[in-house]
Amino acid sequence: MEYNIYCDESCHLEHDDSSAMFLGAITCPKSDVRKYLKDIKRIKEKHGLNSSYEFKWTKVSQGALPFYEEIIEYFFQSEMGFRCVIANGKKELSNEIFNQTYDEWYYKMYYLLLSKMLDTENMYYVYADIKDTNGGRKVKKLQEIINNFLYCFSSECLKRVQLVRSDEISLIQLADLLIGTVAYTNRFLADFDPPENVSKAKIKLCKYVMYLSGGFSLTQSTSKDEKKFNIFAWEPRKLW
Repeated sequence: MEYNIYCDESCHLEHDDSSAMFLGAITCPKSDVRKYLKDIKRIKEKHGLNSSYEFKWTKVSQGALPFYEEIIEYFFQSEMGFRCVIANGKKELSNEIFNQTYDEWYYKMYYLLLSKMLDTENMYYVYADIKDTNGGRKVKKLQEIINNFLYCFSSECLKRVQLVRSDEISLIQLADLLIGTVAYTNRFLADFDPPENVSKAKIKLCKYVMYLSGGFSLTQSTSKDEKKFNIFAWEPRKLW
């Protein structure tokens, strides 16, 4: 069977202000993609939005909340699955001791994200949002690494890893939205003293995802067998 996987990331830069990186992906049968895109377009139009409107976490606001809540509801009612890796301790990495660069660590985290979503009996097409000018080199290396780990040296399993523009693909926008809820929860809601400028609309959306997921905290690993909303919280190895 053929599947599409749509990937996005948050706080992925080495020197940004987050102590964690968040990688996420939505998966669905390739045969269902057209239906999902059509349904999302319908939800946009229902809320008075242009069919080409790019929805994403940074646009969540009080006024737009009904639209974003319905998009979240649609995901949980669909056959789509989501997986997120919370890569904690980004500022505490001992890359030199482990003889790796930050980019190599990034690839390892992406491997942790995708490898658990792949079954060697199926075929997968991975689409990732464009983030920087080195994207083409990165995805080529990522495909090579994953296929080597899966022993699919001629790419029988992972057929393609392709960079795309998120403003053109609603399912990557949906991945961005779900990653946003996980990242916001970890960065702000898990803090006993959150900043005063946290968004009430975003807090509400985070709590809505917790509710629809069945009570997941969004800060801890779920069962490895969780298919709908799977989270893996990675921690760096302690050296003392």
